[in-house]
Amino acid sequence: MVRVYLSLGSNLEPHRYLRAALDELRARFGVLSVSPAYRSKSVGFDGADFINLAVGMDTDLSPEALNVWLHALEDRHGRRRDVPRFSDRTLDVDIVLFGDLVQKGEGHLDIPRKELQHAFVLKPMTDIAPTLVHPVNGRTMAELWAAFPAESEPLVVEAL
Repeated sequence: MVRVYLSLGSNLEPHRYLRAALDELRARFGVLSVSPAYRSKSVGFDGADFINLAVGMDTDLSPEALNVWLHALEDRHGRRRDVPRFSDRTLDVDIVLFGDLVQKGEGHLDIPRKELQHAFVLKPMTDIAPTLVHPVNGRTMAELWAAFPAESEPLVVEAL
């Protein structure tokens, strides 16, 4: 078993799709560490605000198998793959960290996830794993968040 951290986001009916994703993750992987949810502006395109959160969980799957499972989860909840990659979406689930692994692979598998440089991933990660060390730069999530210019990417706590 390895501890993994995921980023979940949605800007189309986000409460519905994020709750459904959490239910399926619990059913498959058991106990989850779940961060508060945050509302933020879309990044990379003009779209509705996103709601994002982070999840920590244990898995016996390989990174590739987990990525395939997560893509199927997105698809079950209406994720469209026939539109530009940076566009509105019902559900976006990415592997942020997978133990201390550093890997690039098919299906946009990029560990650690580059989106850790954005508040919408870094703040929720800090909430659930402040002492977790980034496998490349050696800094904890809390250290990374303390150095982050939070005013540049405002977040608002959002009840799910």
